[in-house]
Amino acid sequence: MHPVTGPDPTVPDPTADVPALDSAAVTLYRWTVVHERLTPATLAQAASETDLTLPECEAAVRQLTGACLLQELFPDDRRTEGTRTDAPPVAWQPVSPQAATAQLLSARDTALRAREEALREQRRIVQQQRDGLAALVPVYLQARQHAFPQGTIDRLPDKFAVRSLLADVIDSCRSEVLVSKHGGSFSPAALREALPRDLALLDRGVRMRSLYQHATRFDQPTRVHAEQLIEAGAEIRTLPEVLPQLIIVDGSLALLPASSGGALIIREPDLLSYLLTVFERDWENAAPFASGPQAAHDVTKTMKQSILVLLAKGLKDESVARRLGISLRTCRRHVSDLLDGLGAHSRFQAGVVAERLGLTSHPVPDAPAPGEEPEPAPACPACGGPLTAPAPSPAGPRPGGRPPRYCSPRCRSRAYRTRQRERADGVT
Repeated sequence: MHPVTGPDPTVPDPTADVPALDSAAVTLYRWTVVHERLTPATLAQAASETDLTLPECEAAVRQLTGACLLQELFPDDRRTEGTRTDAPPVAWQPVSPQAATAQLLSARDTALRAREEALREQRRIVQQQRDGLAALVPVYLQARQHAFPQGTIDRLPDKFAVRSLLADVIDSCRSEVLVSKHGGSFSPAALREALPRDLALLDRGVRMRSLYQHATRFDQPTRVHAEQLIEAGAEIRTLPEVLPQLIIVDGSLALLPASSGGALIIREPDLLSYLLTVFERDWENAAPFASGPQAAHDVTKTMKQSILVLLAKGLKDESVARRLGISLRTCRRHVSDLLDGLGAHSRFQAGVVAERLGLTSHPVPDAPAPGEEPEPAPACPACGGPLTAPAPSPAGPRPGGRPPRYCSPRCRSRAYRTRQRERADGVT
């Protein structure tokens, strides 16, 4: 560790105050610049012409000298280096503000730059040590897994350790990644960081299913990101509300956010089974991610229905907006439309009226009519074979939802590479 030391007496204090100038000093400085020089003999003339008293002029001279705006001239016309005299100056010569700044602040500026460079070096050392320790996280977790084959729950302390582990886990993923992300929008920087990793995952034939909130359909960067992933073979659906944050890899490891920061790593089979069941339930009830006027209309209708449900529970606008991942302004606009449509005078009244009218119940899909013949199974666009249901997860058979687009991860990956080649060759 580096010892904590006090300030270096040989280094100028960068926090030292620059001499302040009052109005008298500014007036006298202007007069001296015009007359090119000030002498003890002309000091009274300067006081008379500037309407200052002689004591005010003398005090102004001291301020200007301290601020390096006046240079003292001695009998030899200059103070030679290494020579010191007690004789009073015979004149004062004005100095430009730029030269005074360089003379007065250059040493302090140099000291500040040295301190900033030292801080950057210390930050670099800290980050290097942090990265070195974070690199041991996979080793630690792997050893824990061997020591406790029945499953473990571990905690990562910060986002740096989470990123290191996530990169290692994603690289070793073989079959499927499940993601649930809360929020109406994601930062462009986070999307740019995740896109190459996700595309590489899909290119390996790994299945990726993600649950977003409905509000992400109206955020341009998030919508573009989702469309790129869907084009590469990912499956994305949306709900009014989703789990705050969840990542499940190959059904054997899950990451959950920790309240104290970092993340929890779940390898305990029973808890993993529960998380898989919750995800599959949400996946069944979610709507496929789509853009366009009709999709936006359907999602907006569902969001308003969710707002009615939350209003009926007595939640405030701020809580409703936070749970649905929308802005407070958007939430209040929807609430205003709902109040007008229901003829209600308050938010709680709107929730009660909607409950009485049955508007807060989620629609149930219509069952097929008895004796109705099912439609023929579609063919895989990559190989022409029949589309089969995906393999069951460790939590049990997956509930029905949107049918798969390809018969296997290999066909999905092959179709994605074909589209990429066609784009590179300019084929539309």
